[in-house]
Amino acid sequence: MPPPDPPPAVTLPADPPSLDTEVPVVLLRLDANPFHHGTLGAVRSLGRAGVEVHAVLGPAHGPVARSRYLHRVHGLPALPAGPSAHPPLLEFLRALSDGIGRPAVLIPLDDRGAIAAARLARPLLGRYLLPEQPAGLPERLADKAELASLCRELDLPHPATAIPASAQQAADAARDLGLPLIAKWSRPWLLTPAAGLRSTTLVRSRDAARRLYEHTESAGSALLLQRRLPGGPDTDWFFHGCFTRGGCPVGGTGRKERAWPPRTGLTAVGRWLPNPQVERAALRLAGHLGHRGILDLDFRRDARGRYHLLDFNPRPGAQFRLFTDPATGLDVVRALHLDLTGRPVPPARGAPGRVFRAENAENHALLSALATAVTDRPAARRPGPARTGRHGVERAWFAADDPRPFLAMTGSWPRTGLRKGARRTHTAPPDSAPAPPPRVPAPPLGAAPRP
Repeated sequence: MPPPDPPPAVTLPADPPSLDTEVPVVLLRLDANPFHHGTLGAVRSLGRAGVEVHAVLGPAHGPVARSRYLHRVHGLPALPAGPSAHPPLLEFLRALSDGIGRPAVLIPLDDRGAIAAARLARPLLGRYLLPEQPAGLPERLADKAELASLCRELDLPHPATAIPASAQQAADAARDLGLPLIAKWSRPWLLTPAAGLRSTTLVRSRDAARRLYEHTESAGSALLLQRRLPGGPDTDWFFHGCFTRGGCPVGGTGRKERAWPPRTGLTAVGRWLPNPQVERAALRLAGHLGHRGILDLDFRRDARGRYHLLDFNPRPGAQFRLFTDPATGLDVVRALHLDLTGRPVPPARGAPGRVFRAENAENHALLSALATAVTDRPAARRPGPARTGRHGVERAWFAADDPRPFLAMTGSWPRTGLRKGARRTHTAPPDSAPAPPPRVPAPPLGAAPRP
């Protein structure tokens, strides 16, 4: 008689990695955005794992402060732009450390915070745990001009970019690059509300490029003019990852399916999808730089199928919770906490098809669809909302175990979101620039390279 068939193998659920709950975390956000859902995602992820979560936020705390997983909010006084903010921030963080009473993991959640934390890493040694980075790396990566240079160095696709040294060179570059084009300020974290400038602007005329250049002094950094890569279905992609001593155990590639503002803004709906080309580019870039910690990269695919690197953010992206191991809950912020506290970081299992939805941005995305239908000629057919099972969707705001931030957001959105949407869809055209100041010295910023 033949032996009986062996019983089927049983796959046991993976045990979630155990974080060191004796080490608290301080989430640092210097950008005064009370509706940043990435901050809420970090609060919930670490708080659910049993970590004591402190959040340093601007004067307007917003809905994030309502989370049950937040141990305490620490209101940050207004800081000046640029390096002059570092001494008062250092004093603030030292006082915060004294109050906590033991070393904490420090996770910046915006570019300005990441740059400041890297600059202050040495004087904060012993108080905060931060990934070891080459000197000045976050500032270099967040600088749009430095990113363009880095892409040339590594032969990574990047839109043709000019850095004009005069208003006339700006107009000439607009002619050479082709209209419409994208205008960016090299160091957007230096922009102040008083300047009345956006970090990224769609420029439709040579005169608009000339006028925008005349605000260089108030912007605080160089103006970049960049060839515009047309958007459309399947063109906008992102990579999120956490790089530890053992490589990149947590991360993935995703496609942006809805955005606000249209084609250039934050992700309203994103889907986790494998993209080997984007992943290879991200791993190559991080390896070349010796990057350690969390990063968020944005890519756009051109008509030839090449993926151009548009942005390098040396911190968690707002939709980082999309890339969560569904069995263990491991994501990039948990991976960083494990790594910095000396614990092993197991490789996360992927969940392609998983969807991220930002409810407030989805409201904006409705306006995005309307605006796109008006501005596109002819209107392109875009992918609709992703259809997956309930458990395959990560929502930015709503959580059954933590409902108060969602309720606070929905109560505030009619006063803020609709006002912003109305301004973007019904007011000044995208290429409009504010009137130039009465007197601008316009110092040279470097020769404008031919595209």
